[in-house]
Amino acid sequence: MDPGTPSRGETPSQLRLALLADTHGALDPRIQELVSECDLAVHAGDIGGAAVLARLQPRQGRVLAVLGNNDTARHWPSEDQSLLCHLPESLDYALPGGRLIIIHGHQTPARQRHQWLRQRFPNARALVYGHSHRLVVDTEQLPWVLNPGAAGRERTHGGPSCLILTASLSDWSLETHRFAHRTRAARHRQPRDGRHHLA
Repeated sequence: MDPGTPSRGETPSQLRLALLADTHGALDPRIQELVSECDLAVHAGDIGGAAVLARLQPRQGRVLAVLGNNDTARHWPSEDQSLLCHLPESLDYALPGGRLIIIHGHQTPARQRHQWLRQRFPNARALVYGHSHRLVVDTEQLPWVLNPGAAGRERTHGGPSCLILTASLSDWSLETHRFAHRTRAARHRQPRDGRHHLA
């Protein structure tokens, strides 16, 4: 687990990031597979334990994670609780072409959340949050406000989901991935819900 401080040196010209949240101790294996195809992984809180972070194995080995409102000693295995003090409330991470903010989102009421996030982090190119367990892609204005939905088993609202962000100096694009519930068949990946671009 990396608290998110970029290493010194040149920023790569392109990075592929898996964005996920709200695992609550259970990571869907299909999302785990997608993470392995990305350079970095981002977890926007309500992780549920160190085992979830350990299962995230992006190509560069870096996992950026923040605290959710359920990331507390009460909700984590006792052997993992020492990790909690290393998880920040939010992260500001430099990517090719802009900055990504990671926050759980429980800090503000749902009705004002996107407005509050944009006002608090006006210099970001995109903001990723969790908490609601609902997949949301708000790219109508800058910064983008993104919720990858729940990547575990709890309250997935249609199935476990995540987002893949490709960030380059000239363009940012998104892939939306939602999977069928395991209990209803479907071990196959469902079609992507859409792609979004920001030049």
